[in-house]
Amino acid sequence: MKQKESIDQNIKIKLIDGTQINAKINIRRDPGYDRLSDIVASKREPFLILSNASSFHAKLDQPVLNKVLFVNKDHIVWAAPMEEDQEDL
Repeated sequence: MKQKESIDQNIKIKLIDGTQINAKINIRRDPGYDRLSDIVASKREPFLILSNASSFHAKLDQPVLNKVLFVNKDHIVWAAPMEEDQEDL
């Protein structure tokens, strides 16, 4: 069985509670879904699977780091690809 090629893209997301997340997402997870907007808009899966995620919330002094983070798409206000040189929101 041939394994799918994984292409990670750095992204940033804002959730309805104000949390902002910097993370990586596999853009080539499903055939025909090769843009962040395709994945966010897709009804195939209710969650985004993020890796190396840093979550920033106004109530916390330090970001929360997660190797893997599942985000419910219904809680996303916006999502955008990050430029190569962007590290903070």
